[in-house]
Amino acid sequence: MRRVLVTGGGSGIGRAIAQAFADEGDAVTISGRRKEALEETNGGRGMTCVACDVTDEAQVAALFGEPFDVVIANAGAGAPMKMRDMPLAQWNSIINVNLTGVFLTFRAALQTMQTGGRLIAMASTASLQGGPNISAYVASKHGVLGLVRALATEVAREGITCNAVCPGFVDTPMGDAAAEGVAKRFGISQEEATARIVSGNPMRRMIRPEEVVAAVKFLASPEASMVNGHALSVSGGEV
Repeated sequence: MRRVLVTGGGSGIGRAIAQAFADEGDAVTISGRRKEALEETNGGRGMTCVACDVTDEAQVAALFGEPFDVVIANAGAGAPMKMRDMPLAQWNSIINVNLTGVFLTFRAALQTMQTGGRLIAMASTASLQGGPNISAYVASKHGVLGLVRALATEVAREGITCNAVCPGFVDTPMGDAAAEGVAKRFGISQEEATARIVSGNPMRRMIRPEEVVAAVKFLASPEASMVNGHALSVSGGEV
């Protein structure tokens, strides 16, 4: 039985990942800021739920009393805004959650992780290309991919791999919020907004959470032991 940690496990992609591993019999720990959301994710599956802010060094360190076999740094945040209007506090907040949170999670994991361990960061197609009005998010996700590529070279001889999954827009509450933001900004319907944000995806649809889960499960598998420092795009060919 593998021990698996999923940060940001209270909703969206993190919830889908955690439930998939738990349903396969793994011992899953989920963390997030809202304990009630974690309990909803658990849903009687026997997961360990830990309230944790990934930007807090001490709280992250406390997650790792015992070694994990698979650590999925999924916690993330973002809010659209033109760079010229962005307060420094918002920039720092997004960088702290999306990039520093991954650093703190992976650094703590490596204190106890054994040979065969898997470090997986939830990046984004925004780690592979730019986009308007999301400069902080893009910068943070580019940073995540750089961290993954660097760390992969550090841990390779220990038999540990470090990879990133890079989805486009996923059919989750965060994806819905993105569409709502576009609808409000341009005065269009939610349906029109959704069509606009998926227009870069050749398949012209939102990505299903289970499609992201499948990529994560592969990178966590023994068969992926020679996949290291990789950015696995789940985007229908967008990137």
